Amino acid sequence: TNSSNDPRPGSTGSLCVRMQSAFPGLMGVGKFAAGNIFVGRFAGLNGMNGIVEFGQPFTGRPAALHGWYKCNVGQINKTGAGAPVTSGPDRYQIMICLTTGVHAVNTADKSTFFDCKTNSKVVAWGEILGTESVSEWTEFTLPLNYVKPDERPTHIMIVASASSYGDYFTGSTDSWMCIDDFELVY
Repeated sequence: TNSSNDPRPGSTGSLCVRMQSAFPGLMGVGKFAAGNIFVGRFAGLNGMNGIVEFGQPFTGRPAALHGWYKCNVGQINKTGAGAPVTSGPDRYQIMICLTTGVHAVNTADKSTFFDCKTNSKVVAWGEILGTESVSEWTEFTLPLNYVKPDERPTHIMIVASASSYGDYFTGSTDSWMCIDDFELVY
């Protein structure tokens, strides 16, 4: 994940985020890495597997996440064990969740993977998933679905990924996504 000097037209900034999925390795030994950015922290490695803590303290109750994106969706050319798909187009993702705590994912343990639709900590969520390339900057407003409308969140998660099956080390080295000007809408 790097900055790029290709901000969306009309942006007051001069940079955007560019996430490129890749297979870093040496002489064919390595692991697929989804181009991504998230609210939280990288907690370290367990061998060649990552441990990620999703979420930062947050008690607001926004109605939506607004922003801009464009992306290239490649054909899956890297797969890991237990992946839900192993061929066809890669899939990008933009997700927001309001939760009642941090969620830790250990990519060596599929039981820790996060699903915003079923996790008991989720107060509200919204998600964009896609398998088609979007060549021009595209504006979006992603409404939050409050599944626990009477509960106050304690944390916010925002994730954007060029390869949403990255937890499974699965995706395309041709996939990339650019995002710009994210904001919460109240």
